[in-house]
Amino acid sequence: MKVVSIVGARPQFIKLAPVSRALRQRQTEIIVHTGQHYDERLSAQFFDELEIPAPDYHLGVGSGRHGSQTGQMLGAVEEVLIGERPDGVVVFGDTNSTLAGALAAAKLHIPVAHVEAGLRSFNREMPEEINRVVTDHLSHRLFCPTETARAHLRHEGIERGVEVVGDVMYDVLRQLQPRLEAHAEPLLERYGLPPGGYLLLTIHRAANTDDAQAMRSIAAALAEVDLPVLFPVHPRTRNLLADYDISWAEHIQLVEPVGYLDMLTLQRFAHRVVTDSGGMQKEAFLLGVPCVTLREETEWPETHEGGWNVLVGSQPEAILAALAASSPIPLQHNPFGAGDAAERIADSLATWP
Repeated sequence: MKVVSIVGARPQFIKLAPVSRALRQRQTEIIVHTGQHYDERLSAQFFDELEIPAPDYHLGVGSGRHGSQTGQMLGAVEEVLIGERPDGVVVFGDTNSTLAGALAAAKLHIPVAHVEAGLRSFNREMPEEINRVVTDHLSHRLFCPTETARAHLRHEGIERGVEVVGDVMYDVLRQLQPRLEAHAEPLLERYGLPPGGYLLLTIHRAANTDDAQAMRSIAAALAEVDLPVLFPVHPRTRNLLADYDISWAEHIQLVEPVGYLDMLTLQRFAHRVVTDSGGMQKEAFLLGVPCVTLREETEWPETHEGGWNVLVGSQPEAILAALAASSPIPLQHNPFGAGDAAERIADSLATWP
């Protein structure tokens, strides 16, 4: 049996890594990289660090408006699927690559499997939310990371083909976590950061980056904290910041994006993570590091338990209050599975379609 796995952005490379490894023990896999993540250096670094086979196709679509980008991907993916004639298509997460892959397959009557199905922020202004909902309704196998995700699908009338398998990013984290301790010393020394004594900041969502006042508010709040702040700046965010004329405080260090192992290590040894990333909310939770989320909603409500993740938007008072809060109490259970999600997905797809 032949399956085509479609990815295009950093979070999808992470999800692909354990699934590809498990799939290839059972069947033929073709990897399609849409090129949505257009930083070739970082894209290659993620594939190397996570030991993912080189893509069989690189479509090179690059950045652009959502409609234009998705349309270009749709046509390019369709050509690949017509040529390869796979038995099924596997898509990951909630990017435009996810939607384009699912649409192209559905129009060619090729079954679709969605890894990380059922997530909902209930904010339809987020492009990712539209991508999630449409992809789920096109999919034949829906692999949910949590019971909450299954409940969301049930509420929308989707029950057939739904399986709760756990979170594939937890699979990767379990694999890499033993390496973080040794990796930390040279990495933190490079940035002049004390273990447990800094904040890690990331911002990339349009609700923040496209709003100059939101970015100024975040910068103003972080200017008042006593800890050093490391801010790996997403390429799109950097381009926008150049237009906003924001003065970042001296203790806020703006640096180039980092690889996945570096980012996990920086999260693991941070005092707190401050982010608008969905994946980093979950990673911080799994690493036992409190998270302050620069959004009004989250697709990972499980991370709220015990105060491990606090939603603050871009309001300075809320950001500072969350950063000053006492440390959460360790939780006794993990809602994201046992770290075997990829094996469960591959076992399921062995009898599919």
